[in-house]
Amino acid sequence: MTLLTRIRVFHCLLTVLVLTFCTLNTQAQNAWYIDGYHGGIWGHYPDWNTRFMVDMLKKHPDWKINIELEPETWDRAQVVDPTAYADLKALFADQSLNGRIEYVNPAYAQSYMYNISGESIIRQFSYGIKKIKEHFPEAAFTSYSSEEPCFTSALPQVLTSFGFKYASLKNPNTCFGGYTRGHSGELVNWIGPDGTAIITSPRYAVEQLAPKSTWQTIAWQNSADYIKAAYADGIKHPIGMTLQDAGWKGGPFIGNGDKDGIHSIYTTWRNYFANVAKGDARQDWKVSQEDIQVSLVWGSQVTQRIAQRVREAENKIVSAEKMAAIAKVCNNKTYPQADFDAAWRTLLLSQHHDCWIVPYNGKPGDTWADKVNSWTAFTNHKSDSIIRVATKSNNDDYITVYNTLSVSRSEAVVYDLPARYNPATTGVFNSNGKQIIVQAINSNQITFKAAVPAMGYSVYQLKTIQQTRVKGAHISKLPNGNYRLETDLYNVIIDPAHGGIIKSLIAKTIGNREFVDKNDPRGFNELRGNFYNDGGFKSSKDQPAKIDIIENGPLCIKVAVSGLIGGNNYTQTLTLNEGQPRIDIKLNIDWKGNPGIGEDTKPGTYKWELTHKPFYDDRNKLLALFPLNLKHQKVYKNAPFDVTESKLGNTFFTRWDSIKNNVIHTWVDVTGDNDKYGMTLFTDHTTSYTHGENYPLGLDIQYSGMGLWGKNYTIDGPTEIHYALIPHSGKWDKAGIWAAGTKWNEPLIVNTGKVASKPGGSLIKVSDSNVEITSVQLEGDDMQVRLFNAGASKSINVAFNFNADKATLIELDGRERQALQLNKASSKQNAVNIAIPRFGIRTIRLSNVK
Repeated sequence: MTLLTRIRVFHCLLTVLVLTFCTLNTQAQNAWYIDGYHGGIWGHYPDWNTRFMVDMLKKHPDWKINIELEPETWDRAQVVDPTAYADLKALFADQSLNGRIEYVNPAYAQSYMYNISGESIIRQFSYGIKKIKEHFPEAAFTSYSSEEPCFTSALPQVLTSFGFKYASLKNPNTCFGGYTRGHSGELVNWIGPDGTAIITSPRYAVEQLAPKSTWQTIAWQNSADYIKAAYADGIKHPIGMTLQDAGWKGGPFIGNGDKDGIHSIYTTWRNYFANVAKGDARQDWKVSQEDIQVSLVWGSQVTQRIAQRVREAENKIVSAEKMAAIAKVCNNKTYPQADFDAAWRTLLLSQHHDCWIVPYNGKPGDTWADKVNSWTAFTNHKSDSIIRVATKSNNDDYITVYNTLSVSRSEAVVYDLPARYNPATTGVFNSNGKQIIVQAINSNQITFKAAVPAMGYSVYQLKTIQQTRVKGAHISKLPNGNYRLETDLYNVIIDPAHGGIIKSLIAKTIGNREFVDKNDPRGFNELRGNFYNDGGFKSSKDQPAKIDIIENGPLCIKVAVSGLIGGNNYTQTLTLNEGQPRIDIKLNIDWKGNPGIGEDTKPGTYKWELTHKPFYDDRNKLLALFPLNLKHQKVYKNAPFDVTESKLGNTFFTRWDSIKNNVIHTWVDVTGDNDKYGMTLFTDHTTSYTHGENYPLGLDIQYSGMGLWGKNYTIDGPTEIHYALIPHSGKWDKAGIWAAGTKWNEPLIVNTGKVASKPGGSLIKVSDSNVEITSVQLEGDDMQVRLFNAGASKSINVAFNFNADKATLIELDGRERQALQLNKASSKQNAVNIAIPRFGIRTIRLSNVK
């Protein structure tokens, strides 16, 4: 071999080695990227956007998109640009792993999920999927992903029951409202509270929050630093993500994907999970609600009102569905499905994430907050109308009391008497002719304790009688000026000299346990906050309060505590009922102008990128405080289809990069003495709570100051909040707190007259009081009953006081899961036994109900 030949051979070998090295190096720096669009007709979706997506997909054959677009978007797109709509449908038709478009969030209005009811989450998906399939019949819902932090711990069982196989816990480019906790590894089995698992791409442990940002992680554009960190952490197939706002005009978000030695490949989530990362290792991760690290401008009046209106509408519509089912089965009344569809639509829209995070956006009179007002008003109007029709009767000598829950109830109700009855001479008699104790509470109202069976009704008759006074709950003024409120369950002392705080709360049936920590400098039910323009912290304890006795037994006692805080009038109305564990408190604050409450932000100092935000620190907000006489305290809090034992040392944070989940959904429970005693705080809306070592349980009442994007969140009228307390023994589950929460959400419904020939009855009864009937729906002659099990018992008996041809356990998307044995107890009584794990949901379809 000549020297020249040797040189040529060596050169060829060197070239091969270099090319091989470069190829290996290039492969080692491959990455994958989730691109697509977020928004829709309500959020943001210009009429040209459909044509733009089609043209960009045709121009860039390697581009794939994941879409999170409001399902109603396509109703308009079909009309304004039918050609583009048809072209998009043609591209969308391929739903295989090689398809270029995947619908990753079919929720009707892209709710945050964690802030609404579990049943609302299910309807977000069911109504959204139905609407999408009207336009895209081939749509396959395989992967769940969202540009916003639209996550909650119980999603795995909801998603898998709708047929989803995969999920993502990333939201790298829109973290204004929060993010999920980082977790090591490329993939996890996201395990929900019921034990259901779904294969998930988490926010990687190395996916740090971006510097000089309060809305991004470093995964938003597949930077070289991010991809290299992922590879160094053992992640074989790193992936980043941005779902662009519909209306952005850039096309593929990271261009051709080549930058700084990284080659990013556009993919759908479906393809990534099933092809790219198919064989990669997965760790089990039981995601806690506290791993969903989210925050909004809690305590601001606009957010507060939105949350209250949504909660009220949620509670009313599920009650209306149950009432309509009772009316259909018991009295053969028409089930108003079209009305329910219309009512659910507006409720779902009011749960849109933009309603909650940008409530002021929009034109005057048509902001997101204004939309929520009209949407929830429509839902409530429909629900009220349905209930009126279901209970319509003309015989006003009778009262029918309805119970929409799975457990029997004995609770105080208030009834407006017909004009010819005088409260002082009116008697109430049950179906057995037994007289019930009645209390006149004003010129035309009475209250009495109604006993109502599960998911059913009881009928009472009115008669004119001579009432006799009986002993029971009562209020007395003590020699030292304090007031004692006493029922068969409680002895409560109110101290007017110190703003009407509760000085003592003794639970008689729990060993006369004192629940107020008298050594704490803060008062029980004290209002306290930082009025930053008016001298700093102010407290309701600072000045004496006036006590007015409104009702004084024997069934109901009620006082109004009126005082001043920061120069503003407030009234706390406390109600206790004989035999009822819940202590109700309604707060009204009549604000003078717009006082600044919370942490001050000096004019001109707010910047988007500053991690410190004034609305994060609840310690400065106006709080209702409840120092508890409980040692070694633990905190439990409910969430949609879940209860979390808190692992937080305290609920406080001041920076975007250290958000804690301090959300109270319906209730927070604090126990002490090794779970021997506890106190539950209920609220009428999703907001934040406080708790920590040397800091008492507190409810966020008011914030007024700088919010997101430099918007001043103001006070523009009175604040009205309804909260409640239940002292108890044992842990939350032993104390029946979940059931107490459903009673709080769905009060007994009182109606004039009787609509059935029977004096009372139960439609559905469940063997365990920890099992909630979350919904009852009718589809033609079939009934669907959905159950949620908050208790430890896994074997549940469900009794039906009607006949059906068969019973089937079904998934949320209608797939049959299991045929159930329908056990006949009598000619009109049937029952099924089903297994439901703790925090599990199950849906039973009863065919041809009669």
